[in-house]
Amino acid sequence: MRIRGFAPSTPCWVELTTSDPAGAVTFYAELFGWQIDGDRFLRDGCAVAGLGQSRPDRPQGWLTYLATADLEETLQKIQTAYGHRLARPQERPGARTALVADAAGAVLGLWQANGFAGAQLRGEPNTLAWPDLLTDDVRTATAFYGSVFGWSLTHEFGSGEWLTEAHDSVAGLIAGRYGTHWQPSFQVDDCQSAIERSCRLGARVAAAPVEMGLGSYVELVDPFGAPFAITAPVHRPVELAVAYNDIIGMELTYGG
Repeated sequence: MRIRGFAPSTPCWVELTTSDPAGAVTFYAELFGWQIDGDRFLRDGCAVAGLGQSRPDRPQGWLTYLATADLEETLQKIQTAYGHRLARPQERPGARTALVADAAGAVLGLWQANGFAGAQLRGEPNTLAWPDLLTDDVRTATAFYGSVFGWSLTHEFGSGEWLTEAHDSVAGLIAGRYGTHWQPSFQVDDCQSAIERSCRLGARVAAAPVEMGLGSYVELVDPFGAPFAITAPVHRPVELAVAYNDIIGMELTYGG
Protein backbone atom coordinates (compact mmCIF):
# COMPACT_ATOMS: atom_id res chain seq x y z
CA MET A 1 0.00 0.00 0.00
CA ARG A 2 1.40 3.39 -0.98
CA ILE A 3 1.64 5.95 1.80
CA ARG A 4 1.19 9.68 1.31
CA GLY A 5 1.88 10.92 4.81
CA PHE A 6 1.79 10.24 8.53
CA ALA A 7 -0.15 11.79 11.37
CA PRO A 8 1.88 13.28 14.21
CA SER A 9 2.95 10.81 16.92
CA THR A 10 2.93 7.82 14.57
CA PRO A 11 5.88 5.73 13.31
CA CYS A 12 6.88 7.06 9.90
CA TRP A 13 10.37 5.78 9.08
CA VAL A 14 12.99 3.22 10.07
CA GLU A 15 16.69 3.57 9.42
CA LEU A 16 19.55 1.10 9.68
CA THR A 17 22.87 2.39 10.98
CA THR A 18 25.62 -0.16 10.38
CA SER A 19 29.38 -0.60 10.34
CA ASP A 20 29.12 -2.17 6.87
CA PRO A 21 26.60 -0.33 4.67
CA ALA A 22 27.74 -2.18 1.52
CA GLY A 23 27.29 -5.53 3.23
CA ALA A 24 23.88 -4.48 4.53
CA VAL A 25 22.79 -3.50 1.02
CA THR A 26 23.67 -6.99 -0.20
CA PHE A 27 21.98 -8.73 2.74
CA TYR A 28 18.67 -6.87 2.56
CA ALA A 29 18.63 -7.01 -1.23
CA GLU A 30 18.83 -10.80 -1.04
CA LEU A 31 16.39 -11.08 1.86
CA PHE A 32 13.70 -8.55 0.88
CA GLY A 33 14.50 -7.70 -2.74
CA TRP A 34 15.36 -4.12 -1.83
CA GLN A 35 17.37 -1.75 -4.02
CA ILE A 36 19.47 1.16 -2.80
CA ASP A 37 19.30 4.81 -3.88
CA GLY A 38 21.74 6.96 -1.93
CA ASP A 39 20.81 6.47 1.72
CA ARG A 40 17.40 4.91 1.10
CA PHE A 41 16.29 1.34 0.51
CA LEU A 42 13.66 1.05 -2.22
CA ARG A 43 11.06 -1.50 -3.20
CA ASP A 44 9.27 -1.05 -6.52
CA GLY A 45 10.75 2.43 -6.70
CA CYS A 46 9.31 3.48 -3.32
CA ALA A 47 11.37 4.33 -0.25
CA VAL A 48 10.90 1.75 2.52
CA ALA A 49 13.83 2.33 4.93
CA GLY A 50 16.98 4.37 5.43
CA LEU A 51 20.65 3.39 5.62
CA GLY A 52 23.61 5.07 7.30
CA GLN A 53 27.15 4.51 8.54
CA SER A 54 27.50 3.89 12.27
CA ARG A 55 29.58 6.36 14.28
CA PRO A 56 30.26 7.08 17.97
CA ASP A 57 27.06 9.10 18.42
CA ARG A 58 24.98 6.69 16.33
CA PRO A 59 25.60 3.03 17.32
CA GLN A 60 24.60 0.42 14.79
CA GLY A 61 21.06 -0.94 14.73
CA TRP A 62 17.59 -0.15 13.45
CA LEU A 63 16.16 3.22 14.53
CA THR A 64 12.41 3.94 14.59
CA TYR A 65 11.26 7.51 13.87
CA LEU A 66 7.97 9.03 15.04
CA ALA A 67 6.39 11.85 13.06
CA THR A 68 6.01 15.26 14.65
CA ALA A 69 4.54 18.52 13.42
CA ASP A 70 6.68 20.56 15.84
CA LEU A 71 10.08 19.14 16.71
CA GLU A 72 10.90 21.65 19.45
CA GLU A 73 7.57 21.16 21.20
CA THR A 74 7.98 17.38 21.16
CA LEU A 75 11.52 17.67 22.52
CA GLN A 76 10.20 19.76 25.40
CA LYS A 77 7.51 17.17 26.15
CA ILE A 78 10.16 14.44 26.16
CA GLN A 79 12.30 16.30 28.68
CA THR A 80 9.26 16.94 30.88
CA ALA A 81 8.45 13.21 30.79
CA TYR A 82 12.02 12.32 31.92
CA GLY A 83 13.29 11.45 28.47
CA HIS A 84 16.52 12.84 27.01
CA ARG A 85 17.73 14.54 23.86
CA LEU A 86 20.80 12.63 22.64
CA ALA A 87 21.87 14.95 19.83
CA ARG A 88 21.03 18.35 18.44
CA PRO A 89 18.28 18.49 15.80
CA GLN A 90 19.64 17.81 12.34
CA GLU A 91 18.60 19.20 8.98
CA ARG A 92 18.57 16.48 6.33
CA PRO A 93 17.03 16.12 2.87
CA GLY A 94 13.27 16.18 3.30
CA ALA A 95 13.10 16.45 7.10
CA ARG A 96 14.36 17.88 10.35
CA THR A 97 15.19 15.13 12.84
CA ALA A 98 16.35 14.54 16.39
CA LEU A 99 17.68 11.55 18.31
CA VAL A 100 16.17 11.00 21.77
CA ALA A 101 15.79 8.38 24.50
CA ASP A 102 12.58 7.61 26.35
CA ALA A 103 12.36 7.56 30.15
CA ALA A 104 13.61 3.95 30.27
CA GLY A 105 16.47 4.51 27.83
CA ALA A 106 15.04 3.24 24.53
CA VAL A 107 16.47 5.26 21.64
CA LEU A 108 14.13 6.62 18.97
CA GLY A 109 14.05 9.37 16.39
CA LEU A 110 11.74 12.32 15.79
CA TRP A 111 10.88 13.26 12.21
CA GLN A 112 9.47 16.65 11.19
CA ALA A 113 8.79 16.25 7.49
CA ASN A 114 9.80 18.95 5.03
CA GLY A 115 9.24 17.32 1.66
CA PHE A 116 9.75 13.68 2.64
CA ALA A 117 7.15 12.18 5.00
CA GLY A 118 8.80 8.78 5.47
CA ALA A 119 8.05 5.29 4.19
CA GLN A 120 6.23 5.38 0.87
CA LEU A 121 5.18 1.72 0.88
CA ARG A 122 3.88 -0.39 3.78
CA GLY A 123 1.53 -3.28 4.46
CA GLU A 124 2.99 -5.47 1.73
CA PRO A 125 5.53 -8.31 1.85
CA ASN A 126 9.09 -7.05 2.31
CA THR A 127 8.05 -3.72 3.83
CA LEU A 128 7.68 -2.54 7.42
CA ALA A 129 4.71 -4.08 9.22
CA TRP A 130 5.16 -2.21 12.52
CA PRO A 131 7.79 -1.38 15.14
CA ASP A 132 7.80 -3.01 18.60
CA LEU A 133 9.05 -1.63 21.88
CA LEU A 134 10.86 -4.42 23.76
CA THR A 135 11.00 -3.50 27.44
CA ASP A 136 11.32 -4.73 31.00
CA ASP A 137 9.58 -1.61 32.35
CA VAL A 138 6.04 -1.43 31.00
CA ARG A 139 4.90 1.05 33.64
CA THR A 140 7.54 3.63 32.72
CA ALA A 141 6.93 3.11 29.00
CA THR A 142 3.17 3.54 29.40
CA ALA A 143 3.60 6.77 31.33
CA PHE A 144 6.18 8.20 28.91
CA TYR A 145 4.44 7.45 25.60
CA GLY A 146 1.08 8.45 27.04
CA SER A 147 2.41 11.80 28.21
CA VAL A 148 4.46 12.68 25.13
CA PHE A 149 2.52 11.12 22.25
CA GLY A 150 -0.95 10.48 23.69
CA TRP A 151 -0.63 6.71 23.31
CA SER A 152 -2.44 4.10 25.37
CA LEU A 153 -1.60 0.42 25.76
CA THR A 154 -3.88 -2.55 25.15
CA HIS A 155 -3.22 -6.29 25.44
CA GLU A 156 -6.01 -7.46 23.15
CA PHE A 157 -3.91 -10.13 21.38
CA GLY A 158 -1.73 -11.22 24.29
CA SER A 159 1.12 -8.86 23.40
CA GLY A 160 0.81 -5.14 23.83
CA GLU A 161 -0.40 -2.74 21.16
CA TRP A 162 0.10 1.00 21.29
CA LEU A 163 -3.01 2.98 20.33
CA THR A 164 -3.18 6.65 19.37
CA GLU A 165 -5.78 9.03 20.75
CA ALA A 166 -7.81 8.13 17.63
CA HIS A 167 -7.57 4.45 18.71
CA ASP A 168 -5.43 3.46 15.74
CA SER A 169 -2.91 0.67 16.39
CA VAL A 170 0.52 2.04 15.50
CA ALA A 171 3.11 -0.13 17.25
CA GLY A 172 3.60 -3.16 19.45
CA LEU A 173 5.03 -3.85 22.88
CA ILE A 174 6.84 -6.99 24.00
CA ALA A 175 7.26 -7.10 27.76
CA GLY A 176 9.59 -9.04 30.02
CA ARG A 177 12.82 -8.29 28.16
CA TYR A 178 16.07 -7.25 29.80
CA GLY A 179 16.66 -3.63 28.89
CA THR A 180 14.57 -1.70 26.41
CA HIS A 181 14.80 -0.84 22.70
CA TRP A 182 12.70 -0.32 19.59
CA GLN A 183 12.78 -3.03 16.92
CA PRO A 184 11.20 -3.05 13.43
CA SER A 185 9.11 -5.97 12.22
CA PHE A 186 9.00 -6.54 8.46
CA GLN A 187 6.17 -8.35 6.72
CA VAL A 188 6.95 -11.50 4.70
CA ASP A 189 4.86 -14.12 2.93
CA ASP A 190 6.22 -17.05 4.93
CA CYS A 191 8.32 -16.89 8.10
CA GLN A 192 10.04 -20.25 7.72
CA SER A 193 11.34 -19.62 4.22
CA ALA A 194 12.44 -16.11 5.24
CA ILE A 195 14.27 -17.56 8.27
CA GLU A 196 16.09 -20.09 6.11
CA ARG A 197 17.04 -17.44 3.56
CA SER A 198 18.27 -14.98 6.20
CA CYS A 199 20.40 -17.65 7.91
CA ARG A 200 21.98 -18.63 4.59
CA LEU A 201 22.90 -14.97 4.20
CA GLY A 202 24.62 -14.84 7.58
CA ALA A 203 21.87 -13.77 9.99
CA ARG A 204 20.94 -15.70 13.12
CA VAL A 205 17.70 -16.42 14.94
CA ALA A 206 17.53 -14.52 18.23
CA ALA A 207 14.28 -16.05 19.52
CA ALA A 208 12.18 -19.00 18.39
CA PRO A 209 9.17 -18.28 16.14
CA VAL A 210 5.93 -17.59 18.00
CA GLU A 211 2.35 -16.76 17.10
CA MET A 212 1.37 -13.23 18.13
CA GLY A 213 -2.20 -12.20 17.42
CA LEU A 214 -3.00 -13.51 13.94
CA GLY A 215 0.58 -13.66 12.72
CA SER A 216 3.74 -15.72 13.04
CA TYR A 217 6.67 -13.72 14.40
CA VAL A 218 10.40 -14.34 14.77
CA GLU A 219 13.29 -12.18 15.95
CA LEU A 220 16.55 -12.17 13.98
CA VAL A 221 19.94 -10.46 14.07
CA ASP A 222 21.46 -9.45 10.75
CA PRO A 223 25.10 -10.37 9.90
CA PHE A 224 26.31 -7.03 11.27
CA GLY A 225 24.58 -7.22 14.66
CA ALA A 226 21.34 -5.31 14.08
CA PRO A 227 18.22 -6.92 15.64
CA PHE A 228 15.00 -6.97 13.62
CA ALA A 229 11.94 -9.18 13.25
CA ILE A 230 9.79 -10.67 10.53
CA THR A 231 6.09 -11.48 10.63
CA ALA A 232 3.71 -13.36 8.35
CA PRO A 233 -0.01 -14.20 8.48
CA VAL A 234 -0.78 -17.60 9.99
CA HIS A 235 -2.67 -19.81 7.53
CA ARG A 236 -6.13 -19.95 9.09
CA PRO A 237 -9.76 -19.72 7.91
CA VAL A 238 -10.68 -16.88 5.59
CA GLU A 239 -12.43 -14.91 8.35
CA LEU A 240 -9.24 -14.70 10.41
CA ALA A 241 -7.10 -13.88 7.39
CA VAL A 242 -9.41 -10.94 6.64
CA ALA A 243 -9.17 -9.82 10.28
CA TYR A 244 -5.35 -9.90 10.09
CA ASN A 245 -5.37 -7.77 6.95
CA ASP A 246 -7.75 -5.32 8.64
CA ILE A 247 -5.32 -4.95 11.55
CA ILE A 248 -2.40 -4.26 9.21
CA GLY A 249 -4.54 -1.93 7.11
CA MET A 250 -5.64 0.06 10.14
CA GLU A 251 -2.03 0.56 11.13
CA LEU A 252 -1.23 1.78 7.64
CA THR A 253 -4.05 4.22 6.99
CA TYR A 254 -3.99 6.32 10.15
CA GLY A 255 -1.47 8.65 8.54
CA GLY A 256 -3.77 9.66 5.73
